[in-house]
Amino acid sequence: MNFMDKSALEPRIKKPDSAPASAAAAAKAKAGAQSRRLRQVELLLEVSRRMAAFDTLDEILTALVEVTTEELGAERGTLFLNDAETGELFSRVAQGETQREIRFLNTSGIAGHVFTTGEPLLIADAYADGRFNRAIDEQTGFVTRNILCVPIRTFKGEIIGVSQTLNKKKGKFTRNDLQLLEALTTQGTLALQSARFLESMKKVRRQEMEFIDVVSEVTADIKLGSLLQRVMGEATRLLNAERSTLFLNDEKTNELWSEVGQGLESMQIRLPNSAGIAGAVFTSNKTINIPYAYADLRFNPAFDKRTGYFTRSILCVPIVNKNGKTIGVTQVLNKRGGPFTSEDESRLRAFTAQISIALENAKLFADVQQMKNYNEAMLESMSNGVITLDGQEKIVTCNAAGLSILRADAAAMLGRSAHEFFTGPNSWVVDKLRQVEENQSAGHMMDAPLIVGDETISVNFSVQPLLSVEKKRIGWMLMLDDISSEKRLKATMSRYMDPNIADQMVANGAEMLGGKNVTATVLFSDVRSFTTITEQLGAQGTVALLNEYFTMMVDCIQREEGMLDKFIGDAIMAAFGIPVPHEDDPDRAMRTAIAMMRELRAWNAPRIRDGKLPLDIGIGLNSDSVVSGNIGSKKRMDYTIIGDGVNLAARLESACKQYGAHILISEFTYRALRGTYRVRELDIVVVQGKTKPVSIYEVMDFHTDETYPHLIDAMGLFRNGVTHYRKQKWAAARQAFQEVLALNPDDKAAKMYIDRCNRLEADPPPEDWDGVYIMQSK
Repeated sequence: MNFMDKSALEPRIKKPDSAPASAAAAAKAKAGAQSRRLRQVELLLEVSRRMAAFDTLDEILTALVEVTTEELGAERGTLFLNDAETGELFSRVAQGETQREIRFLNTSGIAGHVFTTGEPLLIADAYADGRFNRAIDEQTGFVTRNILCVPIRTFKGEIIGVSQTLNKKKGKFTRNDLQLLEALTTQGTLALQSARFLESMKKVRRQEMEFIDVVSEVTADIKLGSLLQRVMGEATRLLNAERSTLFLNDEKTNELWSEVGQGLESMQIRLPNSAGIAGAVFTSNKTINIPYAYADLRFNPAFDKRTGYFTRSILCVPIVNKNGKTIGVTQVLNKRGGPFTSEDESRLRAFTAQISIALENAKLFADVQQMKNYNEAMLESMSNGVITLDGQEKIVTCNAAGLSILRADAAAMLGRSAHEFFTGPNSWVVDKLRQVEENQSAGHMMDAPLIVGDETISVNFSVQPLLSVEKKRIGWMLMLDDISSEKRLKATMSRYMDPNIADQMVANGAEMLGGKNVTATVLFSDVRSFTTITEQLGAQGTVALLNEYFTMMVDCIQREEGMLDKFIGDAIMAAFGIPVPHEDDPDRAMRTAIAMMRELRAWNAPRIRDGKLPLDIGIGLNSDSVVSGNIGSKKRMDYTIIGDGVNLAARLESACKQYGAHILISEFTYRALRGTYRVRELDIVVVQGKTKPVSIYEVMDFHTDETYPHLIDAMGLFRNGVTHYRKQKWAAARQAFQEVLALNPDDKAAKMYIDRCNRLEADPPPEDWDGVYIMQSK
């Protein structure tokens, strides 16, 4: 409530001396205002002078609070600074009996309101204001009556805290008090900022020095077990956490394991390297900082339940070695006083980088103890010959394989110079050594001739300089790989199959070229109306067309690791399961046939646009036991397959014309398939030259909505039609096939069955008719 001077209520009666009296009062008021302004300027200068005399943040905070409290005649003053990392206002200076740090959210209470809004507040009755937080009074025992609170702003306008004075000793706080508090606070802001920055730099410097000392002490330990224990202890202490764990990756089991953990009983922990928080960090190679563990879906509470521990916050960082490979993760739990900060993340990442170095050193120390025996065992077990030379090019070592390849005795070989041992036709070895010495890089020769006694063998040869830690050459390493047998085998097989399959055959030995019974899936394909195409294209055009077509088809075969057996004019014969079998060879053949149709369609599209004739093909597949091997005469041998299974695949390819199909497979292939494909049973037939019937199926998987509209519905109707047909229900069967034609008028098989129904209805088959169709042509 505003109170006015009593004289304002009296009647205004003009007196003769009123003008001089008013002028005197105005002059006196002006003089008083000037005096107050002068006093305020002097006070602000005094504040600046006093602030400049202090070095630490605590001294500046104390002095600023004392000045504002004294000048405003208040019982107590407090200055709150904002902690940007935790989102809290904290006080490190509070007058009165208590001298402890007070923290609360920077949105709470009167101070929080002023900080978030930037609006200064003058509150006459604190407990009547809903924004007042009584908790601090309850903690300290102080009773707050009235409050002045203003934001602390930098010269850029950023609010870094609030200044607050409590309980005016005489009367109540006024607007002049509020303005004075703002002025005093603003005057001390620069010193406050400088001191706070200086203190943070000192803190960082202190932490850096401590970090260097810790790292130096920890990494001096080269024993892995004790190293892990010390690392985790220091990580826990540096980040002021309750416990920490280092998980290493077990590449054999794809598990993260730990044998250390602060505050845990001695036990080993194992978990999949993709599970939980640690797994997420390991697989993503990214740091995860979780302030509330149980609110994160990646957190697995099972371990807490097993140990009785309660996880609140988690900081987990990857451990990366010098080659950039993630070898584990470091995890710290439950920082005391709140969640982990971005500064904690940086410190743990830096510490973890040093951990990786220490781990590598510890592993290296253990590895060195075994290195000599390991190298010797490795060299002796190698099939390649390995020869080492010293700096004077004398032979120092040669493993067992090298002695065998060179038909040499160790006693007669070791200690001799390279140019003495590799002489005559083999002097190219020394020449290559000189070339490598000049170029300062490794040298290689493929399929080089090496004279051994009376025999010439083929070798792949490599020479590598041996370097010291200082990158100085201390010798040479020669490697010999006898490829004589492989060369002969590959020369034979390269005409039949993909080089990768030839390599597998070479690895399995030459006996694979002999005759043997194998189960394979045979693929035959043939171009439709090829004679008409050749007449239009002529000889050169036909050859160019076939080369382009065969390249595309062979790529489809080799993608599924099939063997191209031969080209028969415009036809292709391939097999899956020889010479190297796979568990899913029927599916590989099926995928190849589907890919051939799809790629042929894509290849035909631009030909049609350019007015060229498209190609159409039929494909037959059959799975059966066949005979494979090198077949022919001494002058001409072909690695191929023969047998009834091959003939049936060829008959199915021919049958595609009769049924209007593109891919036909036998019941033997159908039953062997593991995958799911869109296939319809087409007929039961006896092919020419056979007496036993076989079910044949049409593969529809390569079709699109354009090439066969309403495919799924048509397949169901076709299946019903075949069922009625075999039960001699001609009308019902005919009706089903007509419905198929209504969906796709180009379904030649449906038309064929309608013709059969009409013919058999007019001339019924014998009673023992089983629906088998006898094919009259190949």
